[in-house]
Amino acid sequence: MSDVLSQSQIDMLLNSMREGSSEPAKQEKKEKEYKKYDFYSPKKFTRERLKILKTIHDNYCRIIVSHLNGILRMNCEIEVISVEEQRYHEFSNSLGENDVIELFYMKLPEDLKNPPVVFHISQLLMTNMIDRLLGGEGDEAELAPDYTYTDIELALYEKILGYFSGAIRDSWKNYISLTVGSRRLEQSPTMFQEIGMDETVAIIMLKMSIPNASGYISICIPGNLLTNVFAIVDKRRHVEGAYENMIANGRDIIMQKLRDSALDMKVELGTAKLSFQDIYGLRVDDVIDLSKSKNSNVKVFVANEPWFDGKLGVHKNSVAVKLDNRLIQEDELEQEREVGQFEEELAQEVTAE
Repeated sequence: MSDVLSQSQIDMLLNSMREGSSEPAKQEKKEKEYKKYDFYSPKKFTRERLKILKTIHDNYCRIIVSHLNGILRMNCEIEVISVEEQRYHEFSNSLGENDVIELFYMKLPEDLKNPPVVFHISQLLMTNMIDRLLGGEGDEAELAPDYTYTDIELALYEKILGYFSGAIRDSWKNYISLTVGSRRLEQSPTMFQEIGMDETVAIIMLKMSIPNASGYISICIPGNLLTNVFAIVDKRRHVEGAYENMIANGRDIIMQKLRDSALDMKVELGTAKLSFQDIYGLRVDDVIDLSKSKNSNVKVFVANEPWFDGKLGVHKNSVAVKLDNRLIQEDELEQEREVGQFEEELAQEVTAE
């Protein structure tokens, strides 16, 4: 009887046979996908750094558009397409034999020696802008693959790029104070060797659209230059952050110092007027009449100013004064206003320093 299957076992076998006929007996496990990492080309800049570069060049686009609209008498649009980290040979290989690049040097506050920034504008865009500088309308035209710039066009090329490089300073001013130093045109990009082929660079790709033409502008910033720039930016952020915290806490610090200040406090038992002859004749055990009863109030002075009325007494075997009334009423408000004004002026002086 043990070899006989129950009805439930038979149903399970039938179901498994049906499922087995429609699906493979064994399903291959999917291998986990891993993102490949190129150890030969490690990333030098974080996403945050690249985002900062994009923000800077978004601002750069707005600045240069306002300049070009007035100079070239046209409406143009420029936007950031991408900000990428590459090896310089990748950028160099994308340039043609007849392309012209401009090299300009950024002067940093700490006067560090850095490789130049490489600037490139597509030929179609550049010839259109040159035509407008010469009085033309920038008519649409096709350029031959082996087109080369004339000497006049090269001079205007350098003049136009002067506008582009000049806007660099304004776009970076929120982060660092820098100036654009010497510039020069390089008509043979393959001969340029101031940046190593394997050196890390940041490529900022801009798209420019003008009437009858559109193209790309490439800004290649060497990694060593960016490292020095970000080092200065980080240092200034740290200093400015500490300074802002000091200013924010300056008023509290001043008030705490004022609260902790020691002031002289004294009690005036009474006053008497004596002639010089009486004072000259004073001896030990003499009694001076203060013209006050023993239960009369005494004045309590703070920093030589009368503040309270009080009564003399004894507290824990020591002579003490019990404060009754404040003497300052109308004058008190005026003095408090003067103190408040003094505190504000003091806080402003600390802020200015």
